[in-house]
Amino acid sequence: MRATGLSFSAEVPGLLRGSVVEGRAAIESFDARRWWFYVAIILGGAGLFGAAVGSWRDPLQALYTALKLPLIILLTSLGNGLLNAMLAPLLGINLNLRQSLLAVLMSFTIAAVILGAFSPLLYFLIWNTPALATGASTNTGAHSLVLLCETAIIAFAGIAANVRLLQLLHELAGSASAARKVLFAWLAGNLLLGSQLAWIMRPFVGSPGLPVQFLRANPFEGSFYEAIFRAFKHLFFP
Repeated sequence: MRATGLSFSAEVPGLLRGSVVEGRAAIESFDARRWWFYVAIILGGAGLFGAAVGSWRDPLQALYTALKLPLIILLTSLGNGLLNAMLAPLLGINLNLRQSLLAVLMSFTIAAVILGAFSPLLYFLIWNTPALATGASTNTGAHSLVLLCETAIIAFAGIAANVRLLQLLHELAGSASAARKVLFAWLAGNLLLGSQLAWIMRPFVGSPGLPVQFLRANPFEGSFYEAIFRAFKHLFFP
């Protein structure tokens, strides 16, 4: 009997618990509807979080960010799925390309659910953050605060999502050491690829003094890590 959309929905609590049963069933069987179901969760959860991030700047920025954040997650899933299909066998887990892509997509599905759950809290933070019109110095501090909070929540969601799959990796590998190695490779790939894609596709929060845009005119100048360092410096060492 073919799985139904309802049964896919029933898998989500298991994924959030890191259940090996649901995870292994998804990895070992192919159903295109499961893939689309995971993509829909990513679009919904990450889209809500992106709308919250961009809402501090402008409603149009909220729309842009709601579109771009899920796109970055899906592109990162694709890139890391391809990378991990090569790395996982070398590190001790025999995953083919389809299984690797689905495993990474599962991790980002968990992350998207976490981001969606954090969206009301981020909206509350932004609601109580000084508006753009209150002055340049306040704008800089508010921008840094929102940027760092957004980054911290995304990092937490990504790490928590990958760690939730550690039991599944252990089951597939039969070795705790191999599972940890693959988990570290996933986290490193997510950090390096995802963060730089986010930089290229900026703005998300929107910068004071710059117009609302879908993409900046100079997307390849600078790096994500420089922006985080500047935000930290502005917030804690003004």
